Amino acid sequence: MTVATTSEHHEAHQDLRVWGLLTFLISESLMFGGFFATFLFFKGTTAVWPPEGTEVELFLPTINTVILLSSSFVIHLGDVAIKKNNVKAMQLWYGITALMGAIFLAGQVYEYMNLGYGLTTNVFANCFYLMTGFHGLHVFIGLVFLLSVIWRSRVPGRYTATQHTFIEMAEIYWHFVDIIWIVLFTLVYILSVI
Repeated sequence: MTVATTSEHHEAHQDLRVWGLLTFLISESLMFGGFFATFLFFKGTTAVWPPEGTEVELFLPTINTVILLSSSFVIHLGDVAIKKNNVKAMQLWYGITALMGAIFLAGQVYEYMNLGYGLTTNVFANCFYLMTGFHGLHVFIGLVFLLSVIWRSRVPGRYTATQHTFIEMAEIYWHFVDIIWIVLFTLVYILSVI
């Protein structure tokens, strides 16, 4: 019988954290799936979708989509950098990703302020605000996650080529946010316009 070294024990602990994150993301996927199914139900059972007075614009949301999806490539560069032991490059790429996420949220707030309809206007508006708002909350949580990675990386040796699970978890979470947005953008924006 061999006794696990401290680093082996630490790595096993980190793997459990990744599984915890994946479990959380699966539960969030189910919640978004419920929102998407509800949206599709109302779309399929309503004569005019979206109802009059709730026009859907594509210009700003498309720009937001490009920004958010591009941020997935940027955050991956941070993961590649830390695997090369380059903490400064990881901080740079994670900082740019956080900035892109903040721009996305600012664009979403601007869109809300200029829509011309509110949460209680009709069932489409209700679904729209619920789904995009809930996704926006996830983007905000992702920003906090990214900024905490950058903050923690100030400590020398905190993240290295062999010790970077928290960085990978932030990347996994950010990719999740992007994947959910692809589905949401397709359902709420593209299918509502065509």
